[in-house]
Amino acid sequence: MSKFLTNQQIASLVEAIQSAEQHSTGEIRVHIDSNTEDDNAKIAFKVFEELCMNKTAERNAVLFHVNFEQKYLTIIGDTGIHEKVHQSYWDHLHDYITSEFAKGNYYKALKSAILETGLELKKHFPVTGENHNELPNEITFS
Repeated sequence: MSKFLTNQQIASLVEAIQSAEQHSTGEIRVHIDSNTEDDNAKIAFKVFEELCMNKTAERNAVLFHVNFEQKYLTIIGDTGIHEKVHQSYWDHLHDYITSEFAKGNYYKALKSAILETGLELKKHFPVTGENHNELPNEITFS
């Protein structure tokens, strides 16, 4: 698991993902990586594809790829959401999360980011019929 988050916090983050996705067709995932390689961005995009996040119907999946040991965070929004939400939104969210991480507020930062992302997805991809969960609501690790 993670030495930065308790099992209870991880379970609560999964609940936050479920809540954030409830009123949107968007998908949110969190991946915690303990890789020691330097190319975190390349690894994050590889994880994005391995988790099939680029295969949602509306291309509106968002990945929070975190490497606590290397103090690295990548937020990847697929093409559908990125077209509607500009880079400045992701930059602001990234700055908030990393500033909270610097204070040791790992759980608080991730939960807030998940819920805020859910609100943004709801604005641009509201549920208009049946809301199929295209991807698992789980925290993944490597």
